This record gives sequence, structure tokens and C-alpha cells, in this order.
Amino acid sequence: MAVDHDAGAIDHIDVESDELLGSSRAMTSQIHVRVPLSEPSASSAHVVDIDALERAVHDALSIFHDVERICTRFDPASPLSLVNAKPTQWHVVPEILFEAVAEAHAAYDRTGGRFDPRVLKNLLALGYERSLPFEVANVVTTPDARLPRGWSASPWGFRKDREIHSIHLDGTPIDLGGIGKGLAVRWASDRLARDSDHYLVEAGGDCYCAGRSPDGEAWRVGIEDPHGGNDPVAVLAVSDRSVATSSTRLRHWCSGATPVHHLIDPRTGQPGGDGLSAVTVIDDDPARAEVWSKVLFLEGALGIDLAARDHGIDAFWIGDDHSFSHSDTIVASLLWTAS
Repeated sequence: MAVDHDAGAIDHIDVESDELLGSSRAMTSQIHVRVPLSEPSASSAHVVDIDALERAVHDALSIFHDVERICTRFDPASPLSLVNAKPTQWHVVPEILFEAVAEAHAAYDRTGGRFDPRVLKNLLALGYERSLPFEVANVVTTPDARLPRGWSASPWGFRKDREIHSIHLDGTPIDLGGIGKGLAVRWASDRLARDSDHYLVEAGGDCYCAGRSPDGEAWRVGIEDPHGGNDPVAVLAVSDRSVATSSTRLRHWCSGATPVHHLIDPRTGQPGGDGLSAVTVIDDDPARAEVWSKVLFLEGALGIDLAARDHGIDAFWIGDDHSFSHSDTIVASLLWTAS
């Protein structure tokens, strides 16, 4: 993946005693990269090239800014916004946008339309028109939305020409927020993998955990309490896999007197996931984990268990009533759960 790096966007890269730490702010998330400075094995004395790792971390952090700049719908001048403005036409686009939309369409096909980025008009109708300061999103109120009842999306006839990086949206603008961060984690991970077998890339609930942490064990990933508790609900042990969470903890507000959130069910055109507050998925690929966390969330509390079993998804979910449950397949990765 070719990217245009923006050195001014990087917050900082620090060298500590046992690992290299990088952080930045992009895609409404704090981005963290951790790379052990020696092979995390008691029998290995191999020390990695710190200069090479610093370049790799810089490049990895830059990828998030590139994806944000190119794939955001909140900037009217972004490549995605320019395509969305004329969705009935062909557009030659940057490679990042071409790959992101192609991946979104592949996810649409893979999930039988349960993942569908063509919910942008519904998000706008609900008042999600700007990149809100979601730290206080629960107090944001928008006018009462007039969402169509019984709404159903037609089949998505997306077309592409890979040779010239040209795409046709088939007439409907899209939102890539449901897959963009997972793709950024994937591409950042690919960059880091050129210089190390061990690293963590984390971006606001999405992460990839490669190899081992500095203590030689699997990386430990906490599942936060979507209801605001200080302690995690569970802790996962993850190695060479990704974790993604879909939650309404931050992105919820009121449309008129109606509480709403950003996870739109393409089958109804309405916010979905009745009875659920958060869903976490483990998968080999970050973008696929992000997609499945949203698809499972939209099944709601009554349907998620069956959907996770039918698709063989490693999933952990938390209900509106603070209860939690999980698929049988995730048990091997569960280190701890709250009582």
C-alpha cells in the first residue's frame, strides 16, 4: 500500500527500556504502537534495529492520517466526499480509497448485505453530520429525524477498474467509518511486519497483536465497560490476531426525543442492536474483525448467539443490562472475566 506520509501529524515516538512506543491522534481515536526492543524470548539475546523500528513506527502512524485524509466523509474536499458528491459517475481515486471501497464491497458480499456502507443518508438524517466530540456525545441533541420506515437497500452494484483505480458507487454515497479503521490497522500492521515479528497496533477499540509482548507472553487486551466502569469486563490473551469492538458508549445522542446511535441496520435503515451495548470480535484480520463486530451487534441480544455460532465468530458481547456472554470459540482467548 503506497501512502503519502505526513511527518507533522505524528505526536511522538519514545524509546523505553524494553520497547518502542509510538502514539498519534487520528480517525477520532488515540493511536498506539508498541514494539519490543528485543526478541521476547528468554532464550534469545537478539536485539532489533532501533533505527529501522523507529522508521517503521513512523510509517505505521502516518498510515492512519493518510486513511483519515482520503477516506473521511467529514471533509467536503476529501477524495471520498468528492466521489460521494457524484455517486452516479466513474471516478479515478487514490489507491487507499480504491482499496477501502473495494474491501467494503467485499465485506458487503461476504455478509450477505448485513454490512452495507450505503447508510450515509440515514446517518445524516439522524444528525451525524460532523465529527462530533464524542467524549460528550451523549449530551448532543439534533432535530427529530424523519427516517423512512420499512426502508430496504437495493443490491449494491458497485463497479471498479483496478488498472486505473477507478470506482463507480452505483448511485448511492457511502460511509467508510465501519471499516476504515480496521483497514488502517491492517495496513499499519503490514508495514511493521517488515521489521519485526512482535508488535501491537491499537486504534480506539481496534487492534492487531503480533507475536509476543515484551514479557514474552501473548498480548493482553482489555474489553472495556461500555457503561462507564473503570475496570474492564474481560481480558483477552491474543497473539497474531486482531480484536475489534463495536459499541454505543461514545457515539450516541438524541434525535429529537429519541435516543439514537451510529450503528445503522441496513435491513431497516434504523439504529440496530436492541439489547446490546458492545460486541468484541477476534479474527485473523483487523478489517474483517471490525466488520463482524458490527454485523453481530446489529443482530441484537436475541440473535447474536446464533449468528456468532453460524458464522464461527469468536465474539464477546455486553448487554444493556450490564450482563455479558460469549461464543464458545473465544474461551481459549479469555484470561479473565468480571464476576
